[in-house]
Amino acid sequence: MINEVLSYLEELIPNPKCELNYNKDYELLIAVMLSAQTTDKRVNIVTKELFSKYDNLDKLSNASLKDIESIVKTLGNYTKKSKAVIEIAKQVKEWGYVPNNRGLLELLPMVGRKTVSVFLSEIYHEPNIAVDTHVERVSKRLGLARKNANVLEVERSLKRKVPKDLWCDTHLRMVHFGRYYCTAKRPNCETCKLNSICNYK
Repeated sequence: MINEVLSYLEELIPNPKCELNYNKDYELLIAVMLSAQTTDKRVNIVTKELFSKYDNLDKLSNASLKDIESIVKTLGNYTKKSKAVIEIAKQVKEWGYVPNNRGLLELLPMVGRKTVSVFLSEIYHEPNIAVDTHVERVSKRLGLARKNANVLEVERSLKRKVPKDLWCDTHLRMVHFGRYYCTAKRPNCETCKLNSICNYK
């Protein structure tokens, strides 16, 4: 079954790309953190202004919290996210770069396992499967994870079933599939080639 799923996802999304806009490593880290419980499209609007006004770590780490809040305010949980932006900038400035170290990165404010997985996959090409709301929904509908599995269990289940060299692309494909095809409401079941193995009713 997994081969059928992977083949169809590749057919639909042959060249998957991260849809968050960034030019520097720390910009991606901050963008992924900001994307929690909101859309990449909305985050890209916010970060365009944020990284244009504060175009280096010196400026960003010394930014006024109120000014960051005024830029980030359209995002959910913007008060905590605004504080995190400044704290992340201060720490990355101290490091000199964003390290390939999950333990260190997960100590940053509002940076959890999913954020780090996305970052390490995109910047360092480290094999990872980050489980966001789209990946979780698709995995459970297609029977790749138990319906009551938590996000870590979904991740482990996918990593057992998907060949390691396909983890990064599969993560991105599942995100796009969930975002544009297998949506939370009114998924495109009629045209989906995985309809026969899907649990969605």
